[in-house]
Amino acid sequence: MTKSTSVSTNADERSIRRPGFLEIENLVKSYRTADGGEFVVLNGIDLTVSEDEYISVIGHSGCGKSTLLKIVAGLEKPTSGGVWLDGREVRKPGSDRMMVFQHYGLLPWLTVRENIRLAVDEVLEKATRAEKIGIVNEHLAMVNLNAAADKYPDEISGGMKQRVGIARALAIRPKMLLMDEPFGALDALTRGKLQRQVLDIWESHKQAVMMITHDVDEAIYMSDRIVLMTNGPAATIGEILEVPFEHPRDRAAMRNSKEYYDLRNHALNFLDRYFTQDE
Repeated sequence: MTKSTSVSTNADERSIRRPGFLEIENLVKSYRTADGGEFVVLNGIDLTVSEDEYISVIGHSGCGKSTLLKIVAGLEKPTSGGVWLDGREVRKPGSDRMMVFQHYGLLPWLTVRENIRLAVDEVLEKATRAEKIGIVNEHLAMVNLNAAADKYPDEISGGMKQRVGIARALAIRPKMLLMDEPFGALDALTRGKLQRQVLDIWESHKQAVMMITHDVDEAIYMSDRIVLMTNGPAATIGEILEVPFEHPRDRAAMRNSKEYYDLRNHALNFLDRYFTQDE
C-alpha cells in the first residue's frame, strides 16, 4: 500500500530541516526480546504536521499508535530516526507538548481549579499570581467548568473530568496537544458533546494536535488529515487521507454529504483489509 502523502527524507542530512512544524523522519522503534532477537513496533514512519493542523492516527490494536504518540511526547525514545518540533529535536518530555489521556490523570485530593493551577504553577513560573489566576479562570470558562471549579474529581462526571484534563493541558500554552483516545472512556452522548467542545476550542485557538483514536467517524469529524496505520509488528503509515470539510464543522451536514461516506468507506475498507490479513 502506498501513502497518499509521502515525505522524502535523508537521515544523514539532519542539519537540513524541512519546512514543517512537527517532523517525524524515518522513525523506527524496536525492543530486544528475551532470546536476543528484535521486535520491531514501528518501521520507517515519515510524517509532517503543520502548526495549526489537527491529525488523527487510526489503526488496529498493536500497530504502535500510542507508542508513536509517546515518542512525540518524549516519553519514549526512537531506536533510529527522529522527531523535531519547531526545529528542535525531541529528546525528552517538555511543556511545549502536553498529553491528554483516556483516563483523565487528575489528582483526586485537588479541586478542578487546583488541578489546572498545579500545571500553571509548574510551567509558568515567571507569571504573577494575578496572571496565573487569570489563566486558570480563562481555561475554566473555555471548557464550561466555572460551576464545577471547586469540586473534587470524584464529584464530577467522566466528561467533566476529561474537560479538566484538556483545560490543564491548554492552560500552559503548549505548542502541540497530544491526545491518546481522549473520548474512549465516555458514553456516546457525552463523547459527541465533548468532541464538539474540543473542536470549538481548537477552532478558536488553533494549534497542532495529534490524536489517537479507533473511531473513524470521530477522526473524520475532527481532523484535517487521517493517518492510517498498517498492522504491527513493524507497522508503518499505509495511507494519509485528506478530510475535505472546512472548519467550523456541522456534523449533520457532513453526514448528509457524499464526500463523507466516500471517505468513511475508504478508511473502513483499509482497516477491514488489514484486519482480514491479520486473521
